Amino acid sequence: MTALKAKILQLIRQTGPLSLAQYMQMALLDSREGYYITRDPLGRDFVTAPEVSQIFGELIGLFFVQVWEDRGCPERFHLVELGPGRGTLMADMLRASRVRSGFVAAAGISLVEASPALRDVQAATLGDVRVTWRDDFDDVPDDAPLFLIANEFFDALPVRQFIRSTRGWHERMVGAEDETLVFAATPDPVPSEFIPAALRDAPVGAMFETSLPAQGVVRRIARRIAERDGVALIIDYGHAQSALGDTFQAVKSHRYANPLAEPGEADLTVHVDFGALAEAARGEGARIYGPVTQAEFLVALGIRARGTRLKNERPEHAGDIDAAIDRLTKPVQMGTMFKVLALSAPDTPTLPGFPC
Repeated sequence: MTALKAKILQLIRQTGPLSLAQYMQMALLDSREGYYITRDPLGRDFVTAPEVSQIFGELIGLFFVQVWEDRGCPERFHLVELGPGRGTLMADMLRASRVRSGFVAAAGISLVEASPALRDVQAATLGDVRVTWRDDFDDVPDDAPLFLIANEFFDALPVRQFIRSTRGWHERMVGAEDETLVFAATPDPVPSEFIPAALRDAPVGAMFETSLPAQGVVRRIARRIAERDGVALIIDYGHAQSALGDTFQAVKSHRYANPLAEPGEADLTVHVDFGALAEAARGEGARIYGPVTQAEFLVALGIRARGTRLKNERPEHAGDIDAAIDRLTKPVQMGTMFKVLALSAPDTPTLPGFPC
């Protein structure tokens, strides 16, 4: 039994079942045993798009150069990444963005990262790049336009789940049977306002997920963009509109695992509800783009042309380059499961990569 599982079992015995959000928070971010606190999981348990190909980060970097120019090349702005992994995405973005020297000079770079282990890896990846690490998005100063990228960040934010019975909707909890963590449901129904009106009459057994932390982060980002200008780009796997379904999962060593078996030893994620994020951002005055599929976005930004150029420069790697582009864009891989949502201030130039 892991030390964190013993800690969770003890808490349940003392206080009763935990919401799924509480369980995810402990499993991922416990100060001593949390999954993201104690290790670098990239490559070991899963691979993200920036690790698949440098092209991904280069296109994102050029995207932000374009929106910076379209907004009059502000002399100062905050370039922020939420959940920066190994720092690969930021490194590739900055390398590509040097096509406009003023962009890097104007950027105050902030990496929002909770893991000490990953901060060390990011520092090694970025070398002499001047970076400020932040514990939370709210720690980024609110004194200049905000250009923000969040790639595979929102999928790990805690969710609450609700299951439909003949009596109404009940919250799904994590309880214990002896030394085993199990799912349970609250005995009494919860207030109906937790469930979107269009989904409340779902059939018995239906499941609904909602992430108040994710919506809260998006609201704060959108509010700042609406007031200070800038652009936020959110890339993750999920569904375009709020929908029913249980997407809570664990991944360990590139395989799905029991999410309650070894808390702290496996990555826990859910599919992002892009419809809920868009609604939250719109409520704060931001202009919404998408969501579109990752394939649509990358193709519109020129991934195939960039791939051709790389193959001409490195013909010996042509097969690997084609395979990486396929992985990022093919429907059976990352192309359609991953979505792209963008936020901007109202009445500002249209963003590249999105339909007009």
